[in-house]
Amino acid sequence: MIKIRSRIVAALAVPALSLCGLPGSAAATPLPSPALDAIVTAVPQAKLGFSWHSGCPVAPSELRLVQLNHWGFDGQVHRGELVVRDRAVAPLLQVFERALQTQFPIRQMRVMAEFGGSDEAAMAADNTSAFNCRAVTGDPSEVSQHSYGDAVDINTLENPYVDVNDKVYPPAGAAFLDRSQQAKGMIHSGDVITTAMRGIGWQWGGRWNPPDYQHFSANGRSA
Repeated sequence: MIKIRSRIVAALAVPALSLCGLPGSAAATPLPSPALDAIVTAVPQAKLGFSWHSGCPVAPSELRLVQLNHWGFDGQVHRGELVVRDRAVAPLLQVFERALQTQFPIRQMRVMAEFGGSDEAAMAADNTSAFNCRAVTGDPSEVSQHSYGDAVDINTLENPYVDVNDKVYPPAGAAFLDRSQQAKGMIHSGDVITTAMRGIGWQWGGRWNPPDYQHFSANGRSA
């Protein structure tokens, strides 16, 4: 087990009260932001479930379970879990630390075993996830890059995926196809998420035609 306790120096955005002139008062000290507190372990079978099966391009021994803190839509810090390829752990921790530092909100972060390996169910739940050994949703002839553990989908409702037949996943995500919106959890070119991903060499599916606004991968592909 590897535990990574990384604490960001930047302060939380909280209201400040002026104490100047009050007897015995002292200047307010900014509160430190929460630590990522990442714990990296081998993946228990229960955390893989139906997301892994015989014939997958990576063995369970090449995958890691990452438990980490993330900022939520409710303005609180929550504990999340991702299953990723071993070589993807360090770069992704850089991205999610930056997301936590800047309070970029993530609805939830649960392993795909909790959704029975169903990409559609996970997307409908606005889940952020990584490894899932499966075909490309909407194109069963292609093996998804998620099968290799070096792709991640973030806030799937606010950042919908449009397949080769122009079908929108999840269906409720159609309300967010207008990318001029600035809704909570949306990803935009040049924002903290795309910038951090670019910094580790990962590419964004939001630049594709048709787009996959939730998707980032190490090789820049969906498959």
